[in-house]
Amino acid sequence: MTGTTREYGQRHERLLVGAALAALTALAWAYIYSGAGSGMPARTMTALALFPHLRPDPMAGMAMPMPFGFAAAIAMWWVMMVAMMTPGAAPVVLLYGRVLRHHRNEAASTRPLAPSLYLVAGYLAAWLAFSIGAASLQMLLLSTGFTSTSMLWSQNATFSAAVLAVAGVYQLSPLKSACLAQCRGPVEFLTRHWRPGRVGAFVIGLRHGAFCVGCCWMLMALLFIGGLMNLAWIAVLTLLVLVEKLAPAGPIVSKVTGFVLLAWAVATVVV
Repeated sequence: MTGTTREYGQRHERLLVGAALAALTALAWAYIYSGAGSGMPARTMTALALFPHLRPDPMAGMAMPMPFGFAAAIAMWWVMMVAMMTPGAAPVVLLYGRVLRHHRNEAASTRPLAPSLYLVAGYLAAWLAFSIGAASLQMLLLSTGFTSTSMLWSQNATFSAAVLAVAGVYQLSPLKSACLAQCRGPVEFLTRHWRPGRVGAFVIGLRHGAFCVGCCWMLMALLFIGGLMNLAWIAVLTLLVLVEKLAPAGPIVSKVTGFVLLAWAVATVVV
């Protein structure tokens, strides 16, 4: 294979992987916009509000049933994590494909996209585990009345303030910084955690996903306050995650966010 042909093949493969990630993200966002099985489109559950618990529930007093079962809640959370977290994982996935091309013997025994897809599968498996836990907590909160069964946002000021405070403290914690460093350093991460083969690719993705869960789990918990289908909150959190992971000032933004969340928690109690 000539150098020009090889370079063309590499660019083509990167485009395929990038297009696959973009398509996966777009499909996930489309499912969220449709309401993710909640029975209502997400736009009807979207509100620009710093204190959602103060907003009246338009379905109050109507004895609304649980909007969906446990399996549907898991699916909702998982698809939401796919939409929000896949863009931030793209640098690791693309870098992995580039590194893998230098392992000629391994690459020759697999189809071009297969190893990268196994890595993505491992990454999303970590978020599936998170989604199971989040869905379990969601069902509990719905049954206790802390969140609205129709709008899926917080109805309790104490609960909102507690989640905001814990999220703020976690943003400032060493564990958050350590996990964020793993997410921000794809070269160092792959050097430290490299494993050969398809199973190795899955394990790499699973480990990277675990660090991303450790980095972002409390930010995702903020959805219990603003609304699980609140497009405004989902968009803001997605942007915040991308800035933390990809922007040069990401670690600083993470710390500033921690102080903002703590101030927000105090304001929630005062209001």
